[in-house]
This record gives sequence, structure tokens and C-alpha cells, in this order.
Amino acid sequence: MRARPGFDRLGACVLIIGAALLLAAPAAAQSDGRGAGESPRTAWGHPDLQGVWDFSSNTPLNRAEEFGDRLFLTAEEAAARQQDRVAARDRQDNNPARTGDTGTYNRFWTDNPRETLQTSLVVDPPNGRVPPLTPAAQRRFDELAAARVGVDDDAPTPGGFVEDLGPRGLFVRCLMGFNSGPPMKPQSYNQNLQVFQTPDHVVLLNEMVHSSRVVPLGDHPELANGIQQWLGSSRGRWEGDTLVVTTTNFRDVVFDPDRAGGGHRPGGSGLVLEERFTRAADDTLTYEFTMTDPAWYTAPWTARLQMARSDFPLYEFACHEGNYGLENILAGALREAQLDAGSR
Repeated sequence: MRARPGFDRLGACVLIIGAALLLAAPAAAQSDGRGAGESPRTAWGHPDLQGVWDFSSNTPLNRAEEFGDRLFLTAEEAAARQQDRVAARDRQDNNPARTGDTGTYNRFWTDNPRETLQTSLVVDPPNGRVPPLTPAAQRRFDELAAARVGVDDDAPTPGGFVEDLGPRGLFVRCLMGFNSGPPMKPQSYNQNLQVFQTPDHVVLLNEMVHSSRVVPLGDHPELANGIQQWLGSSRGRWEGDTLVVTTTNFRDVVFDPDRAGGGHRPGGSGLVLEERFTRAADDTLTYEFTMTDPAWYTAPWTARLQMARSDFPLYEFACHEGNYGLENILAGALREAQLDAGSR
């Protein structure tokens, strides 16, 4: 979280690796003679995407039905949306029922999201909404919901201490973030990405959980051993001034950007994720991602947002220092399982 500066060991190691990659390549430089509207360039000629980028946003993933196929709000609608958000935060901070409640963060811990005019992050389909699930995917969700009736959000599914930690289990246990994905989705705090570049690699380092992807550029084969990974296997290429990163080979449990509050879903091993990064201006990086998973979604879908250049460094994401909550969650769930087994 942002309350305490500094880096943990993993974050420091990743940054050292990134720095070493940069030292091994010519220093990045912006072309002194570039004309208006041209992207800044590295010394070796690629568009320069390096730096820290803030992807916070007050835009919802799915568009409210009242806006139909409209991509942007009017100024009045944007002001009303921001006013509603301020009022909601005020209710969160001043709810008498939550006096002494340490289970939820108040406004001190969360970012103030940047205001935008987009009606939704989803830009395709034209209605701005994630397509329906396939019947098979819906059945998996329904079965999981039935298995978790009466189970707390952060507790494992009964009998699932190894196989099923629950939809929030990976980020509650600090194994993955709830906004870093991939794909990245604005939410709550630590919404920053740092980009490093060399002529043949790009490093994408997320502030949350300090997850990093070292992306080779050009013609690189997929992993021969077929080992599936939490963050998948990424390969990059340039299409004009746009960096295109295609990620496959995910584990069966993947980040679900459509889940309110963050979380992960089963059935992700067939996902193909395409991310596009374009330097739209000196202070703006356009980020677009397309999710293609025929076993899960009835159609591919695309979301787009604008990242803002930040002058701040990445901060430490310290998730479990002095955390007794997780121990109690697991101990309580194990005790419930033992009592349930004894009653049979």
C-alpha cells in the first residue's frame, strides 16, 4: 500500500534486474528533431514507453445500459458521476455502523481515481459490456456459487485448501494482485505500471505484488515444456508505434476483470490475451486489451483506458506483515471442516 515508502526484497530484485537490462543496452533518448505529434524514441529507434504510468480511472468496466452505444459522457454527466463517487466515499468514511470496524479500508488507503469521459472501459462490443458467458462457463460459476453458500468471501471453498482457495484467494494470500492482472484493471490503490525497454525486451512491472513480465520481442517460440504460469507466457512485437503483447499459457485459474471487487476464475488455460501499448502523448499511454477465450466468453471483447505519466516511484506493496487475519481464516475453515466431518 502507499502508506509506507520503500521496496520489499522481491520488488528490489525486480528493479535491479530492470536496471541491469537498461545498462546492457544503449541509454533511452528522445529524438531531438521529432515533429509535433511524433512519439518519443529510444536511442535504437523504438517508441519510448519507459517510465511509471498511473492507470487509475473512475470509468466502470461495463457501460450502464442507459448510454446504449455511446462512448463518451457529456460534461454534465461526467460531473454527476464524480459527485456520486464523492458521496459514496463520504458514506464509506462516515458510516456509524462501521465504527471500530478494521475489516475494510477507508478512504485514507485508496487512491482518488482520475476522471474520464468514457462511459465504459469496454469499447467492443459496441454496447460497452462484457459478452455473456458460454453455457459451460456459466455452469462452472453456478457450481462454485452453490459450493460456497454460507462461506465467507476470503475463506477457501470447503475441501479446497489446495485445489480451491476461493475466487479471492490468490490476492488475499498476496500471490497475485487484484488490479495488476494481466490484464490490468483500475481498482483501489497501487495502480501503477513501470515499463523498461531494451532493443529486444520489454519489462512490465506492476506495483501491486511487484509482479513482472519480461517480454521478449520478435520471433520467439512458446515455452517448449508447456509449463502453465500465473501470469502466462508473453511475447511482444511492434506494429508501427504500438507495442503488442500476446500472452497465452495461463494456468487454469486466471484474473477475472469482470468480477466486482477483483478476483480470479477457473477455466483460464485457453485464454489468449492481447495487450496494446501506444504513446499517445508525452504524458499519456493508451492501454488496450482484448480477451479471447471461446470456452468462457461467447465472443472476444476489448477494453481501453488512458494511463497518465507519474513522477512518483513505485511503492512497496507489503501485504502480510503482522497479518493475523489469514491464519485465522484458514484455522477457522479447517475447524469447520473437522466439525462437519465429525457430524457425518
